Amino acid sequence: MISRRQFAAGLAASAWTARSYSQIAGANERLGIGVIGCGGMAGVHMNRLLKFGTKEDNFQFAAVCDLYDKRRDAAAQLTGGKPYTRYADLLADKNVDYILNATPEHWHSRITIDGFEAGKHVYCEKPMTRTVEQAKSVVANLKKHPKIKMQVGVQGMSDDSYITANKYVKDGALGRVVMAQIDYSRNGKDDLWEYEYDPDIKPGVNFDWKTWLGDAPKTAFAPDRFHRWRKYWDYSGGISGDLFVHRVTRIIKSLGLTFPDYGMGAGGRYVFTETKGDVPDTMDVLLDYPEGITVQLVSSMANDRKIDHLLRGHKATLEFNSTGFTIIPQSLYKDGAQEITHKKSGAEDVLLHHRNLQAAIRKNEPLNCPAELGLYGVVASEMGVLSLRRRAYMKWDKKAQRIVKA
Repeated sequence: MISRRQFAAGLAASAWTARSYSQIAGANERLGIGVIGCGGMAGVHMNRLLKFGTKEDNFQFAAVCDLYDKRRDAAAQLTGGKPYTRYADLLADKNVDYILNATPEHWHSRITIDGFEAGKHVYCEKPMTRTVEQAKSVVANLKKHPKIKMQVGVQGMSDDSYITANKYVKDGALGRVVMAQIDYSRNGKDDLWEYEYDPDIKPGVNFDWKTWLGDAPKTAFAPDRFHRWRKYWDYSGGISGDLFVHRVTRIIKSLGLTFPDYGMGAGGRYVFTETKGDVPDTMDVLLDYPEGITVQLVSSMANDRKIDHLLRGHKATLEFNSTGFTIIPQSLYKDGAQEITHKKSGAEDVLLHHRNLQAAIRKNEPLNCPAELGLYGVVASEMGVLSLRRRAYMKWDKKAQRIVKA
């Protein structure tokens, strides 16, 4: 995640804008992107697409929208997109073919579903929604619009390592898989989302705080809640929603999992005790899946020592690395067995993830992170959050399709 200072620098540095697409042949096939929420993560998307997009990609930023005038106007200047304050007006823009929903988590479901109703394809940043109930609603509403494509912004799914790993798992290369482990750890002040405040923001003058709150609890404007919303349960799943969802989706894809049977979360605010907010700075989650596999998720915002990212099988271990993965036979099964190495194609990249969505829109190609996969990630994420907050063991109620106490 970039800081707002970095985003502002990126806005100033990007000279290549969507206006350059005006000379491209076949403009009737051009896809117009509408950006809703023009903060730091949207800046990553816009700058990456503008810098590395090609003529062959044939897209333009048709519109941008933000409740904060300064962000809206900066994004419009950067992209050439028409500026809007209300996202409903952007959805009514006929030049917008798909939206980038880069708002805080508590706005993901409503804007996404409204996008479907407006006939727009959707790229929604992760997590797909803040809660399981919202995720279920997104999936149900998407089914009413079979021509609409939705990409969930777990960009790691545009790395082919995980779909390839699943083929080896299904072929029995690992034997019976019993456990998976993965982490997302950081260290430093900024890693508790301590982004700088923008002194120019003035609620009621150039920013609509009431609308920003949406269906979250009503409270007076506080710079910390706006700039550092990931630290508050009212708007975010904290570590679980912001970080674990990246990791657990990789495991879910690799092992072909869906809903866990049971889950538990542990952790707390151990280091950053003087800072505002209520999410933990250290959190672990254990999930038991009906396939007989335990998934372990590890994170601390106060220690960045990594753990190996592994699929542990009875006959072999699959270890993910920066270039792909290696399958290493267990010592009892080494006779005649060879290590298998996969060199990845693709990457964890917003540009590749957008290209995949665009190919799905134009040519009906499979999505790398469709809504159903997004739902499975939200279930895993929220199960950990609810367990930690309630200090209770949780389970998935298959009949009711919801998380309950075990």
